[in-house]
Amino acid sequence: MKLIVFQGNPGRQYLRTRHNTGFLVADFLAARHSLIFKYSKKFAADTVEWNGALLAKPQTFYNETGLSVRKITDFYKIEPSKDLLVVCDDLNLPLGTLRTRAKGSDGGNNGLKSISVAVGNNYTRLRIGTENELRTKLGDTDFVLSKFSAEEWAQMPEILLKAEAVVQSFMGDQFETKKAPKPKDPACRQGWASSETGSFGPSTHLVGPAGPAGA
Repeated sequence: MKLIVFQGNPGRQYLRTRHNTGFLVADFLAARHSLIFKYSKKFAADTVEWNGALLAKPQTFYNETGLSVRKITDFYKIEPSKDLLVVCDDLNLPLGTLRTRAKGSDGGNNGLKSISVAVGNNYTRLRIGTENELRTKLGDTDFVLSKFSAEEWAQMPEILLKAEAVVQSFMGDQFETKKAPKPKDPACRQGWASSETGSFGPSTHLVGPAGPAGA
């Protein structure tokens, strides 16, 4: 079984923030493919099975994602080096840039650091760029917890479609590093631009335990 982990923070106050880009990808997939995430206390995550893969949105808060990932990989006996993909934001990449790696360092991302401590650093990751000129003004912690502007939000359909293509290529064992595949269909803006919450799945768990949320 493939495991796709989407990074983010639970709670309405974090909707549409840069650090929740991973959750946005998950909710986008849920909306497009009629998936319903349900909370699993055993895994401390919202999960749903899709085409033979398990999609997971850890509810441990960003910096402790590894706790949830370890529970899932142990239960399903998943080998991270072959079957784990982590989707997260990257403040070092320009907005909308997608970068894939089969393994590597956490690059200062505390969510990836938590996962690497839990299962090792030999797993695939999809980083989605969120960087803009505000980063130097706000500082990293405030920047990742800031919300996307209206102009940035309008670009999300295309960005998320590209992310979906990467996820599906990983699920189909056609994953390629560095260059993201092109989406198979045009951007689906209807239903996205009108959303003010940034949550698109028919059922999304929004309440989790108290904990750290920053970079």
